[in-house]
Amino acid sequence: MERLPESSRQALLTLGVTRTYPADHALVHQGDAGNLVFVVIHGLVKVTARTENGRESLLAVRVRGDVIGDMAVLDGSTRSATALTCGATVTELIKGEVFLEFLRRHPSAALTLSTLISDRLRWANQRRLEFAGYSSDVCLARLLLAVAVRHGRLGPDGVDLGVPLTQIELGGLIGAKESTVQKILRALSARGLVRTGHRRVIVTDLPGLTAFANLAPIPPGNHPAKPY
Repeated sequence: MERLPESSRQALLTLGVTRTYPADHALVHQGDAGNLVFVVIHGLVKVTARTENGRESLLAVRVRGDVIGDMAVLDGSTRSATALTCGATVTELIKGEVFLEFLRRHPSAALTLSTLISDRLRWANQRRLEFAGYSSDVCLARLLLAVAVRHGRLGPDGVDLGVPLTQIELGGLIGAKESTVQKILRALSARGLVRTGHRRVIVTDLPGLTAFANLAPIPPGNHPAKPY
C-alpha cells in the first residue's frame, strides 16, 4: 500500500468491505477457486502450501499493506497456497472482478503490483540459492536477518522478528528438519547472537549474526527501527 500513489491507495480502500478475522482463520485455501483479494489493514498472515506427500511448508508472511489472493485473480487459476491469520487480522475484502477493473483504471497501481510480484519472486529465488550454496546454519541466520529487517521490532533485548514462527515453520523456509533448527538455534544462542522463546526469536546481536551469515553489514537505513 505504501508504494501506491495516494489517490490510488484511497481508491483501492473504497472498493470492498472491511472484515476482521480471528486467529487461525484461513482467508484462502490451497486449491480453491480464486475470486477474492484481501488487503491486510492490520495483523499478520502466514502463507503455507502442502506438497503431494502431505508435508506443509511456510512460504511467506504477509503484513499490513500487503495484498493476498491477487495471483489467482490475475490468471484465473486456483489458489496456490493457504493464507492463515496470526492473531486478530483486519482486511479489506475486494471482489476479484472489481480488483481487476481497478488495475485497468489505475496503471500506476498495476505497475506497483508487478513490482510486488517481482519482489516475491526475488525472495523465493534467494532462498533457493541459499539452499544450494550454504549450510543450514548460515541459511537460518540469513532467514532470521531477512525477517528481522522486513518485520522486526526493536526492544530492550534486541530485535524481535515480529512474526510468531515455530521451529517447524523456520525449517520449512530453509528446507531443514525441526531437530536441525533446534540445534542451530541453540548454537546461535550460545554465541550470544539470538535468544529464543515460545514461537519467538530475538536477534540480540545484529552485527554478529550478519557476520555469521557471511553478509555485508546492514545499511543503517535498513535496520529495524520500529519500537514495540
